[in-house]
Amino acid sequence: MKRLQNRLSPAPLWMTLWRLCLPLAISAVSVQTARADERPPEVTIATWNLEWFYDENEGDNFSKLSKQLSAPTRKDWDWKRDRVAEVIAAIKPTIIALQEVENRQVLWYLTRRLEEHHKQHYKIAFAQGSDFYTEQDVAFLYHSGLVEYGRREASNEQRRSKKYYNISKHLFAHFVWGAGEKRERLTLLNVHFRAGETSVELRTRQASIAHEWIGDLRRRGVDNIVVLGDFNTWVPYSLNSPQPELATIRGLRNDDSADDLFDLHLFLDKDERATHMIGTQFDRIMVSSTLLENSKRKTGLVFESLRRPKRLVVRGKTDTEHRDRYYKIPEKERDVSDHYPLVAKFRWRD
Repeated sequence: MKRLQNRLSPAPLWMTLWRLCLPLAISAVSVQTARADERPPEVTIATWNLEWFYDENEGDNFSKLSKQLSAPTRKDWDWKRDRVAEVIAAIKPTIIALQEVENRQVLWYLTRRLEEHHKQHYKIAFAQGSDFYTEQDVAFLYHSGLVEYGRREASNEQRRSKKYYNISKHLFAHFVWGAGEKRERLTLLNVHFRAGETSVELRTRQASIAHEWIGDLRRRGVDNIVVLGDFNTWVPYSLNSPQPELATIRGLRNDDSADDLFDLHLFLDKDERATHMIGTQFDRIMVSSTLLENSKRKTGLVFESLRRPKRLVVRGKTDTEHRDRYYKIPEKERDVSDHYPLVAKFRWRD
């Protein structure tokens, strides 16, 4: 815990945001810049793998797998979209990081449902990744505060290195709220690491490049960082000896504590830590030390609580297997996803 109490010098103002965009691969990615929005009463940040959030139209799919696991009919797609909207509406996140989405269009369908049936207005941050086998991508839905978003890519040197492995599904988003001394900045990185019980080495290399990016941000004076998403880690959570992927991205494998991240899974009871129907803890929300209660920062956002609302996703008994039979399960028994959301609440410390 001593490592987590270290603090960088205060971040510069708008120059930080301008310099922050330099390492991002922004080409062909929508970038939004505007005056900062008003601070929301509190900030709720969630992450959720939607499990093949694909509509019934296979005309924009090319891989065999993406066609195979798309919704079979319009009725099936409507059911999936509507149930996902119900879960998000119940959570009411300020920002939610999503994984396993097909494209921007399905997100538009989702936001329309949220607005028309739940009176919740969300905007979309989406940039196509490079997973052409599954054609899955990641995205953010958000209420306010976004000033910039985009992807980073591994350099040629990093691609040749055995230390790094490019993250095909990831997205950065930079948020700003408030004005003057109460202006608050927050940077999120949404990741979906390589799947598979035998892919620990590849995920660790992906974690290495993500940690490198986080270090770049911290050296540029960016204090408040949240890394969240589906890390696909199979080994049960351990505070003393975390999985190689998590230890690497958290910065526990080097002597520099400035870029350490804290895994909020610690705040869940042991019987609440599974985030997947098979009992694994694939999903995580990690934060920089400046967002913790024991930080020396006197103002700004501070972490308050973490929960896993499994009950919003499970219908009837928890499903045990979805692959190739998801839409064959009766609607009344079909879980909305094989993953459960994680929801972190942050309050303002003035």
